[in-house]
Amino acid sequence: MAGPLRFKKLPAIFYRSKMGAEPVREWLWELPPDDRRVVGFEIATVEFGWPLGMPLCRSLGGGLWEVRIRLNRGRIARVIFFVSDGHMILLHGFEKKSQKIPQFELELALKRKSEYEQ
Repeated sequence: MAGPLRFKKLPAIFYRSKMGAEPVREWLWELPPDDRRVVGFEIATVEFGWPLGMPLCRSLGGGLWEVRIRLNRGRIARVIFFVSDGHMILLHGFEKKSQKIPQFELELALKRKSEYEQ
């Protein structure tokens, strides 16, 4: 592989649904440019620095990991991913509103992971 990609330890791939939707990419485009830049930087940090732990990455169990992102004005975002064939598969992105990740966010990520693995 040529160029900067060869230095990535865990290149990111957007999960794509059977209908062609890429939910994390779509979520990113809904964010203001400054937030999008921060999220992209943190994902790149994982791509180049994997394996990473806290405070940037944390295992959620079931093969899922989260990228923990601090946005401006005290807001928090998360990108949930799993590792497959040497790639970081970006399953779900959202702005976190409570201390704990809501169960439906985890279930959605697990559903996407299952679909990807089929």
